[in-house]
Amino acid sequence: MSSSSSTKAVLAALAGNSLIAVTKFMAAGYTGSSAMFSEAVHSVVDSSNQLLLLYGIKQSKKPADKKHPFGYGKEMYFWSFVVAILIFGLGAGISFYEGIHKISAPQPATNQIVNYVVLGLAIIFESWTCWIAATEFKKTKGSLGYLEAFRRSKDPALFVVLFEDTAALLGLLVALIAIALSEYLKLPVLDAVASLIISLILAVTAGFLAYECKGLLTGEGATKEIVSGINEIVASDTGVKSVNELLTLHFGPRDILLNISLDFEDGLSANQVEESTTRLESRIKQMFPEISRIFIEAQSRMDQK
Repeated sequence: MSSSSSTKAVLAALAGNSLIAVTKFMAAGYTGSSAMFSEAVHSVVDSSNQLLLLYGIKQSKKPADKKHPFGYGKEMYFWSFVVAILIFGLGAGISFYEGIHKISAPQPATNQIVNYVVLGLAIIFESWTCWIAATEFKKTKGSLGYLEAFRRSKDPALFVVLFEDTAALLGLLVALIAIALSEYLKLPVLDAVASLIISLILAVTAGFLAYECKGLLTGEGATKEIVSGINEIVASDTGVKSVNELLTLHFGPRDILLNISLDFEDGLSANQVEESTTRLESRIKQMFPEISRIFIEAQSRMDQK
């Protein structure tokens, strides 16, 4: 998944959420709607998150140095994890507080037509940003279903935006239904209940994102397709007797470290082992350009045990 796809999706989400946040706050202040206020907070948190994701993308592109010899690719994973925490702490927390506060003293919202217009426009904007994120994600998911592709994706920036936008659309629908019912049934408490439901949506979204980002941050290996492909390349090389151990680690969406211990055929000279090693590195990187570093160790199978 290219960084350009991630950046495009994040920038689109940032533009949409920034405009929506301002509009929602104005509507919430004008009408006094609790659900609208929660949605405004939601949009502010989303906008802040997109700024953090852009910062993470920028930092992850920094070249390796003495302090970080394997580069800064994991910066993307760290800032994505921070985003998940912010969704839970700020988005879900403030929405929950607002809901509890208004339930204790519900006040009917005024000028509901403003809420309907703002929510309608917000749904259009969010649908647009969600469509862009989904389109960029679809380019790389192949035949996998969306949920399986999320779980196997190594580019958190894109799936964080897609999940944020999906949660935002759900929150907008909840707010729209709650505001309409509170007006029709003359039950202003439903407006406050919507804030609690929005809080729950954000909490669930944050929990899922935190779980996925934690795996990437603590160290995930390459997909089974890449590992199988590497094994096939190694097995086809005439100089290799067997693979002792094959380890991979993602330092970024397209930055994989490969450590491999090989038992070479008996009787090979040092030059022949070097030639086999060079040949393997070239073939592996040609087939899997995301593998940026390869370390090959020559070791007999008996010694490896």
